[in-house]
Amino acid sequence: VRLVASGGGLVEPGGSLRLSCATSGLSYYMAWFRQAPGKQREGVAQIKRRNGETFLADSVKDRFTISQDIRKNSVYLQMSNLKPEDTGMYYCAGSPGAGFGNLRPERYEFWGRGTQVTVSS
Repeated sequence: VRLVASGGGLVEPGGSLRLSCATSGLSYYMAWFRQAPGKQREGVAQIKRRNGETFLADSVKDRFTISQDIRKNSVYLQMSNLKPEDTGMYYCAGSPGAGFGNLRPERYEFWGRGTQVTVSS
C-alpha cells in the first residue's frame, strides 16, 4: 500500500490547514500521526473505512477533523485553531486490524512520508 501525504506548510497560530493522504488503497483503519523534533510519534486521529466512524486524541479534539473519500482512496485531516504545539511532521498510516481508537504507531503497518506543519508567528 502506497500513501502520499501533502498539504503541510507554515501557518500562524489560530490558522487552518487541510492535509491530504492519497493511497493506493484504504486500509480498514486509517490514521494521522505527528512527530515533533525530539518527541515520540503521537497519534491524533483515526477513521474506520467501513462506516466513517472517527476517533480523535484529546489534544486535538474540537480542533481537528478526519474524513475520507473512498472513491478517491484518500483521507484528510482538517486542522483549525492551530497552536505552536501542533508543529511537527504529519504522517498518514493504515492498518487492517489496529482496532477502533487505537493510535499506537506500532499497530499500523503502512506509512507514507510525512508532510511538515509549522505553526508560528
